[in-house]
Amino acid sequence: MGRRWLLTGCSSGLGHALATAAAAAGDELAVTARKTADLEELAAGWPGRVIPVPLELRDAASCDEAVRIAAERLGGIDVLVNNAGVGLFGAVEEVSDAELRDQLETLVVGPWRLIRRVLPVMRAQGHGHILNVSSVVGRMALPGMGAYVAGKHALEGMSQALAIEAAPHNIRVTVLEPGTYATRYGTAMTEARHRVPAYDGTNREMLEGTRGLVDNPEIGRPEDFAARVLAIVAAEGPTPLRIPIGDDAYGYLEAADLASREELAAARALTQGHQAAPPA
Repeated sequence: MGRRWLLTGCSSGLGHALATAAAAAGDELAVTARKTADLEELAAGWPGRVIPVPLELRDAASCDEAVRIAAERLGGIDVLVNNAGVGLFGAVEEVSDAELRDQLETLVVGPWRLIRRVLPVMRAQGHGHILNVSSVVGRMALPGMGAYVAGKHALEGMSQALAIEAAPHNIRVTVLEPGTYATRYGTAMTEARHRVPAYDGTNREMLEGTRGLVDNPEIGRPEDFAARVLAIVAAEGPTPLRIPIGDDAYGYLEAADLASREELAAARALTQGHQAAPPA
């Protein structure tokens, strides 16, 4: 029996590739995008099995309707994938309050909102799998991407708490941490409106490299991402909470882990000799 998916961000890139692979495997999907016209080709490939649903993550009523349609049309939701998102590039000093709120609304509040609405469906079924698409920057940081990094760190922290809460209800939680993939992420990324030239030396090269990801033949292909995710969903027994996706992801996160351990050791050395003396 095939699985029933609610998958966000399916108009292109990783979400489109994952929806295509899941449908080809015989599963049923409610696929979302802001404009359902972007989903017509995908739905036409599997009529009746792929249902296009409009979704604006920043709108609570839109999230309500997307979950309702998915649960009713599919008869339940076995797998929720929070994949939709867009990046904001700018130094911390450059990002305004409004830009930061918009980024966090898309990367954290929207997925949290969908999870809150899907959990009752999964609990009633007695099973489910929630996959939150983070990034390697969910455990590290890059210059010029402070708002995006903050969103992914928050998504991972929420997922860690959720995994503990959901486990007694037979609901599995997975955080996917993709490395670099050839998608339109870099070209779709917006830039903070306020510019501070002092940060050009730190951030400009990072922006140019990110913009060029879509045309780089040496990085991961979305179809590879999709195949790995299908294997994770099909796996039996316990799986890790955080799963890097893509060969380069492991290199990035191993380096980040080493830096974290070195930082912890340096902090211990700095503070252990300065403990308050015990009271007389």
